[in-house]
Amino acid sequence: MAQADSKVLVLGALAGVAGVSLAVVWYQGLRSRRRASCPGYYLNRTNGQGTSMMLVDGPGLPRGQAEVLERLEALIQCVSELKDEMKSLKNALPTLPNQVREELMGREEAHRASTLHRTTPTRRKRAAASIAGAAAGGRSSEEAESEGGYMTALTDSDDEEEPSDAEQSDEEQPVDKLCVLLERIELLHQGTDSEKRESLQLLLENRDEFGQNSLFLWRLIRAYCDVHDVSSTLEEKKTHAETGKRVGEEAVSLNPTCAESHQWYAIMCGIMAEYDTVQNKIKNGYIFKDHLDKAIELKPQDPLSYYLLGRWCYAVAQLSWIERKVAATLFGDPPSATVEDALNNFLKVENIQPGYSKVNYVFLTKCYKDLGQREKARKMCEAACSMNAVSKEDEDSQKELDVLRPALGM
Repeated sequence: MAQADSKVLVLGALAGVAGVSLAVVWYQGLRSRRRASCPGYYLNRTNGQGTSMMLVDGPGLPRGQAEVLERLEALIQCVSELKDEMKSLKNALPTLPNQVREELMGREEAHRASTLHRTTPTRRKRAAASIAGAAAGGRSSEEAESEGGYMTALTDSDDEEEPSDAEQSDEEQPVDKLCVLLERIELLHQGTDSEKRESLQLLLENRDEFGQNSLFLWRLIRAYCDVHDVSSTLEEKKTHAETGKRVGEEAVSLNPTCAESHQWYAIMCGIMAEYDTVQNKIKNGYIFKDHLDKAIELKPQDPLSYYLLGRWCYAVAQLSWIERKVAATLFGDPPSATVEDALNNFLKVENIQPGYSKVNYVFLTKCYKDLGQREKARKMCEAACSMNAVSKEDEDSQKELDVLRPALGM
């Protein structure tokens, strides 16, 4: 409370007490005059300190006036008590600011002590370990470890009460095992051939635990695809392709809304076409297209899906007359696509992510060449040659470029 406010309150209280005092003095003078004129009215009356007063009707005093005087006496007593309370307030006001200040300081100290008391166990342990390490100095590691454990036990025993919500939020949350696993898988996917094999092995070891998770399953399909590409024997390649396709069927059945599951299942169907009969090859081509369309529907801005669709369109456009007849005989409606369809999909990839891949530029070169647009074909060929070969697919693309360049007069 400000000092000016205290002074105003004190002055107001004093003014009120003075006014009440004047009223009491006036009434007491009036009462003494009436007592002289009506001696029979007041008997055995004191100032309210032990002796009671009897009201006796004096000669010539109406009963109504006697009741009024009695009420005035009660009022005088209340005013006297109020006067005493005002004096107490007057004496207390000068010390009130100091009392308020001391109370506020006491609350602040209590809050600080509570905050220090609620230091999280983890932080206390770290501090104790640091102190133990510093105190150990040149002593043996066993002595330092023993002292550190002793100090940690001491700090832990200081606070055995349940942690508050704020303490729980400060403590480290348990790390999600699946997230850690998937991060590791992504790193291995970008690595060497041996790391890609390690990725597949790691996924297989955790399949029992996470085999019902679509995020896990589509990466398992991709791992089979990676190992297929780095395998050296035909039998090994075919085994990985077949197993990967079965995992793909399981993944799309488990979660039909996962775009990546549809995408990689389509890729495995395309890979299986290399090892199947003509009939199964055409059948896998239809499955490839259906699941690729679903992947694009679920995730329309993924450049990989448009690249794969461009590859499908280009392959269909290159089908021979006999292959088309076989497809029509087996399925009634043969697949239909043109080089222009393939070109539009490859351009879509470039539009979504410019410089997406070396192989995408190779197929743009092929499309423009087949359509007779040699200048654009050369431009795409130069863009492809400017990109480094960072994968086996890029190395194969460079071999194709070496064949295309002379045909384009480069």
